[in-house]
Amino acid sequence: MSDVAAVVDDLREESDELDVLVGVLEPGRWADRTPAEGWTVAHQIAHLAWTDEVALLAATEPERFGDEVTKALAAPESFVDEAAQALVDAHAPDALLARWRDGRQRLDKVLRDAPAGTRIPWYGPPMSVASMASARLMETWAHGQDIADALGATRAPTARLRHVARIGVRARNYAYAVRGITAPETEFRVELQAPDGELIAYGPEGAAQRVTGPLLDFCLLVTQRAHRADLAVTAEGHEADQWLSIAQAFAGPPGPGRLPRAEQDGNR
Repeated sequence: MSDVAAVVDDLREESDELDVLVGVLEPGRWADRTPAEGWTVAHQIAHLAWTDEVALLAATEPERFGDEVTKALAAPESFVDEAAQALVDAHAPDALLARWRDGRQRLDKVLRDAPAGTRIPWYGPPMSVASMASARLMETWAHGQDIADALGATRAPTARLRHVARIGVRARNYAYAVRGITAPETEFRVELQAPDGELIAYGPEGAAQRVTGPLLDFCLLVTQRAHRADLAVTAEGHEADQWLSIAQAFAGPPGPGRLPRAEQDGNR
């Protein structure tokens, strides 16, 4: 099995797992608020549907995708929210679910059929097919976490989190750049404990700047789905400590992140 096929398989499994969670919801539950301010369960699925469709456009009609980039540049702080809202306004929950299913199935086929060496344009640098699939998996998992939190559901961590962690590590310098901070020149060592006990590591073993912790917690941190204070991710070294306060695996402006659990409870 090729690397691309393996990643696309993982993307399909991640999407299917989320589909099981939302596919049985009563229509009224789609209006449940999620931890993302202003976003309901419906907004989360709408965002995934929209992003899958935009990725499909980028892979099949790159010239038309250029128009989407222009729109994003014109309204960098709001275009994502506006796209999600437009789909929520236009679709009842069953239709929105059907649209997400259709879009992700079409994207699955395009990614699998893409010729070797294909580069897909995106809002940042063009991506390989495997990178696009990894990015879609990261977003599906992260927005799925928002939905799970809204519904009070607990999801078991899987080996697919390796893709999320890898993006988080590779996006280290981006997290600095998007905040106007010069990234450290030194490499960091990142050691993460997978659910099955395997150690997943990035960077040189002897690096003075180190990050360690459970794979799940690191993924929650870099997708900003939980506050650092509530996670068992630790840093050794000033630069590594700074990174954990700004890390983000997603493109775009810095996110607001989440409040510590104690403050969330105090605000209820």
